[in-house]
Amino acid sequence: MAVTSASDPSIWIKRFWWLLAAVFIARIGVMLLFVHGADLAGDEAYYWDWGRRPDWCYYSKPPMIGWMMGAIGALTGNAEWGIRFAALLLGTVTLIIIHSIALLLFDARTAFLTALLVLLTIANAGLNLLLTIDAPLLLFWTLGLLLFWLAAEKPKDNIPWLALALVIGFGTLSKQMMLAFPALMLVFAIVSREDRALLRNPRMWLAILCGMAFIIPVLRWNQQHAWITLEHTKHHFDAAQMDFLGWLSRTFENVGLQALIYTPVTFVALVAAMIAAVKKRKELTRPLLFVTLASSPALACFALLALRQRINPNWPAAFFVPAFILAAAWLRGVTPFKLHPGWERWSLRVGGALVLIAHLALIIIFSTDLKGIDKLASLRGWNEAGIEAQEFLDLVPDPENTFVMALGHRYHAAEMAFYMPSHPRVYRWEPSGAVQSQYEIWPGPEERIGFDALIIDPGPGEALLQNPVFTTAFEKLEYRGNIRIPLGLEAREFSVYLGRKLKKWQPIRAQ
Repeated sequence: MAVTSASDPSIWIKRFWWLLAAVFIARIGVMLLFVHGADLAGDEAYYWDWGRRPDWCYYSKPPMIGWMMGAIGALTGNAEWGIRFAALLLGTVTLIIIHSIALLLFDARTAFLTALLVLLTIANAGLNLLLTIDAPLLLFWTLGLLLFWLAAEKPKDNIPWLALALVIGFGTLSKQMMLAFPALMLVFAIVSREDRALLRNPRMWLAILCGMAFIIPVLRWNQQHAWITLEHTKHHFDAAQMDFLGWLSRTFENVGLQALIYTPVTFVALVAAMIAAVKKRKELTRPLLFVTLASSPALACFALLALRQRINPNWPAAFFVPAFILAAAWLRGVTPFKLHPGWERWSLRVGGALVLIAHLALIIIFSTDLKGIDKLASLRGWNEAGIEAQEFLDLVPDPENTFVMALGHRYHAAEMAFYMPSHPRVYRWEPSGAVQSQYEIWPGPEERIGFDALIIDPGPGEALLQNPVFTTAFEKLEYRGNIRIPLGLEAREFSVYLGRKLKKWQPIRAQ
């Protein structure tokens, strides 16, 4: 009987697939528990509502997440588990691609360690549980890295370039960050001596141009809507004025959040590996140069941006993918720079402990009364509130000619649209009179003149009866009762009104 050595590549590849299968099964259990104990996050419900009205762009994002939500809803009957399962599938496929990149660039054991390091992060756990725009972006970004390397290896082969063009296009339709991918390709072609011939290869330029051409319908949509997505994106870069202590606190907060979601020791390893790679840049092999250029410059830019303003932890997520591969290669000792072997052990120990604690916390919280704690209130009570709102709608005099309007945050309209059993088209009132969400871009109640309206207001009972916007818009405004869903020490509360025969409504237009 043949004895297989632990250095045999096939052993590490098999271990990866066994690990992936075990994690996938465990996460299905966590997903089902999460579905049972928590409702959709506000953004998930919001994107689901986008999916009911497919378009080439939406208020704040390109269309891919809306299209995906529409497909998921059609395939699963708008089931909550369908959204959760889609997140798990996308996250799993992304991890397989990350493993494939590391395997192609280095060896089976480094690829296994890369996958393990990624798995043992809070960020990866969240990516597999919540379906946001980062899920499709990371899928297409990692696939783009893989295809670009394959294309660079065989620059005269048309298939990888064609596939890369499609991936760049789909990524561009997922999130604006994908527009940085062609720049990454060009930087690698310029810096890597072995790959400078790519700059004269028309296939690369066609892949970039064809991929970026996918942005044309998005731009056309924005032109028709006063460039609202660009205006929204610009506000992400508004920097608040503050004193030195405030600046210091915000800066440490930015770093601390990154260290938490990527786990502290692993985060330090990621940063140390990138710094070491930059210092030893003249000694880097071509694969090491590839992952260094795909991560370090962009992450350095985000580090500088963090000195100016608050950054969302998910913004640099795509650039951390090659950083994990670089860190795994560094930990494995396949780089020109050496380190103490304890780094690998402690990175895995701390990462594993934090992820285990996070999952145990989810199990404990959603299996006991602890699910009522304030921090989780935003994920609970929507299902019950939607059912009660539906009961109010069923009791109005003319349900067939009554539309639903939700006041307050855009999440109120989205969650009601999803959790009311009839999934009605829900309108939203924006008191500022300016476009603040997708609900102000879609036609408003002005298309329902002559209809009744069930109005769901997070304000106190009967307060809306004093609001001239509503008292003059309807022939009559009636207070119908309230919705109150206990959430531990707090409650989810809405006042419910019936507006009889809408007479007029001022539409909102993007300026």
